[in-house]
Amino acid sequence: MSRKPYVREVSKTRWFLRQPRYMRYMMREVTCLSIGAYALVLVLGIKRLSEGRAAYEGFLQALASPGGILFHLVVLAFALYHTASWFNVTPKAMPVQIGESFVSGGVIVGAHYGAWIVISLAVLLLAGAF
Repeated sequence: MSRKPYVREVSKTRWFLRQPRYMRYMMREVTCLSIGAYALVLVLGIKRLSEGRAAYEGFLQALASPGGILFHLVVLAFALYHTASWFNVTPKAMPVQIGESFVSGGVIVGAHYGAWIVISLAVLLLAGAF
């Protein structure tokens, strides 16, 4: 046959702008970059700690600056979005079957949020925040 099959044009750089669920997916994927940046900040803190008291105090002062506080707030917002979006997609990624029926998605998501709250409170308690 001489007919060419139809090939739909797909943009290589903006394909995710077509549907909101694709945009949410890409946002979740991009938020992991801020988590990686924060991990690098922690590694830098360990390096400064190994260099002595003066270097570490300079590092702490940099973290206490307006730029450092803004960085932490942005990373916190991205981390919360990343966590919440993964919890909300968990029933699709990890369906739990008991017998012949599946556990409701709301129960799975609620269990994740409940565990998150309990673990967060335990960490705050161990850190002396209470």
